[in-house]
Amino acid sequence: MTTLPDLNSCDSATFVDRLRGIYEHSPWIPERAAARRPFASVTALKLALQDVVNAATLDEQLGLIRAHPELAGKAAVAGQLTAESTSEQAKSGLHLCSAEEFATLHQLNADYNAKFGFPFILAVKGPTGQGLTRQSVIATFARRLKNQRADEIAECLRQIHRIAEIRLNDLLAVQLEFGPAIMQWSEDLAAWSDDDGALTCAYMTPAHRRTAAQLLDWMREAGMEAHIDAVGNVMGVYRSDAAGAKTLITGSHYDTVRNGGKYDGRLGILLPIAIVRHLHQRGEKLPFHLEVIGFAEEEGVRFKSTFLGSTAITGRFDLSLLDQTDADGITMRDALLAAGHDVARIPAIARDPAELLGFVEVHIEQGPVLLQHGLPLGVVTAIAGSSRYLVDLSGLASHAGTTPMNMRKDAAAAAAEIVLLVEQRCAQAPSLVGTVGQLQVPNGSVNVIPGACKLSLDIRAADDAVRVAAVKDVMDGIAAICARRQIEFTLQPLLEANAAPCAPRLMQQFGDAIERTGLPRFDLLSGAGHDAMAMAAITDVAMLFTRCGNGGISHNPLETMTADDADIAARVLLDFLRSYRD
Repeated sequence: MTTLPDLNSCDSATFVDRLRGIYEHSPWIPERAAARRPFASVTALKLALQDVVNAATLDEQLGLIRAHPELAGKAAVAGQLTAESTSEQAKSGLHLCSAEEFATLHQLNADYNAKFGFPFILAVKGPTGQGLTRQSVIATFARRLKNQRADEIAECLRQIHRIAEIRLNDLLAVQLEFGPAIMQWSEDLAAWSDDDGALTCAYMTPAHRRTAAQLLDWMREAGMEAHIDAVGNVMGVYRSDAAGAKTLITGSHYDTVRNGGKYDGRLGILLPIAIVRHLHQRGEKLPFHLEVIGFAEEEGVRFKSTFLGSTAITGRFDLSLLDQTDADGITMRDALLAAGHDVARIPAIARDPAELLGFVEVHIEQGPVLLQHGLPLGVVTAIAGSSRYLVDLSGLASHAGTTPMNMRKDAAAAAAEIVLLVEQRCAQAPSLVGTVGQLQVPNGSVNVIPGACKLSLDIRAADDAVRVAAVKDVMDGIAAICARRQIEFTLQPLLEANAAPCAPRLMQQFGDAIERTGLPRFDLLSGAGHDAMAMAAITDVAMLFTRCGNGGISHNPLETMTADDADIAARVLLDFLRSYRD
């Protein structure tokens, strides 16, 4: 068996020979990486090989891509693949394709090569290393065929690095201690949904309650004292033996958006449960209580009220929200009572800040930054503040054929101008983003000038002053557009959340733990809101982001990550906990 010390100590020729099968027919990659020895960890070795590819010329990168065989292509049929490729394609059952599947793949290969000039590359062993289904492979193939060439070159290289990672794990007999369990638990929870064929887990639905019960069981099995509180938070504590110990909290939310992903929120609960199980099995205690919280609600899907779980912890839960109703007219109060919760006990959930050391949250990035940098982890600097509104525009519905263009009061045309205004204004600062995510013409008709239009407005920035200035400019612009077009408008505020900077002391400790794995520290902003925003009201907060695959897409069934990334995130959090200093 090859080991990392062997690779560090052998001569360059032997180093290249032992890594010959890691990157398909491309010995130049280990040849260039050899000079960077010794590697402190397998992670550092993987990064060095990746860096060689990223620093290569475009022609060299394309040569690497073209060195890979087609999926279920002629070489596979003729038995001419490398041993590594043969094993990988077999793992997804590509050697067992039906005649129809083989024909589909043959056509996709032809179309892909005609469009891009190189073969389609996919790590068919998948996020867990256990193999993708043939149906998943074909669906991914068809989806990526729609991409632009530059994007596909980058994605092919990312897939090649994933293939190399899996091959290195096999070569060096790497055992992932945390990642496989985290990925499997995510799959288990995803089986419970409010919708058939999609993952939706809204507050206090049967799927939500079953998810909470499963989290409770896993926490107890891991060695925690655990219960579900009056708002539905699943609370687990791994107690310290130290006298006067304070509490460090970690966790995230277990509800989802409609048709969401498996890792958003839930990763931040499952990962620390796996760590506690590890500590408990070793009989290892920490000098502080470690509390893992599965926050009951963050997304606002059912009652249009976000952060219900974390605001209860901070003592800022708005009890008037109990009278909010869902789409079926059920109040939040009744939903809680039906689930067996005592709403009178919600105020008692509030925690004393004096007892807390801080709150740290592990979360999938939900964006492409880490993916584009080829890094599995990043330290969050701040969570962007957000201003959200609904805008109602009222013009005059009239005949599309008889009303001259200069006499129209077109609400949709005003809305279109507002969308462009938001895009233009929010492109003026690096951390500023603006989105019109909802746009409707109520009762619209093909031959009627729109007399009404509704749109949403979401403006975010890491700097509150930047966000407030952008909101003012957009509001002034809406007023000017509507005045010029003779359109009446109303604004309904939905959310006003200040930015939440992360605590430098906690960021530094996360960064140190990342660097001890052999990775560089990389800092990035969170444009999405998280429970850490609410928790910042009572204690210092920090976040660790993990890489999000499939182009960084989230709030979507395509949301994905790998067992390797989950594993290294868990190792970093465990190191952080063991090395924690106040």
